[in-house]
Amino acid sequence: MITRAALPALLAVAALALGGCAATPAETMADDASPAATAPADESMTDEAMDEESMDDEAMDDGSTDDAASSPGAYVDYREGVIAETAGDKVLFFHAPWCTQCRQLEQSILSEGIPDGTTIIKVDFDSETELRQRYGVTLQTTVVHIDDEGEALGSTVLYDEPTIDALLASAP
Repeated sequence: MITRAALPALLAVAALALGGCAATPAETMADDASPAATAPADESMTDEAMDEESMDDEAMDDGSTDDAASSPGAYVDYREGVIAETAGDKVLFFHAPWCTQCRQLEQSILSEGIPDGTTIIKVDFDSETELRQRYGVTLQTTVVHIDDEGEALGSTVLYDEPTIDALLASAP
């Protein structure tokens, strides 16, 4: 039970925690106009394009293939199994649709693009509480660089600089 004396302190803490992500009416985006609504949830290629890409890989000077480096950068929604299915560098982006900084980072990702061999996996901050706990994420706009097994290599909060450049610079 919260006492009347403790209520002002509790409200102050709540205001500090949520104050940075409160959107003004001018910043509010309609759900159907958000960048996530227009972004593809998953990258896919036709069989013909995949055959063409594999021929290019086989034609490398040293005879080796490097699928991670030759695969285009991607921005995908988190789902069970996506980490294991993704080659190359992987970054979990803990995103909340109500967070202005998250929307800015997402807009930067969509407008500036992602380097080849890198996949940014958009994780819903509000619903993926188990992942937040696993990686120690307490704030939205946190990015976690992970290896092929999903182990954290490093993480940072991009709240003050929500750009694709800052995300890439945060790599371990």
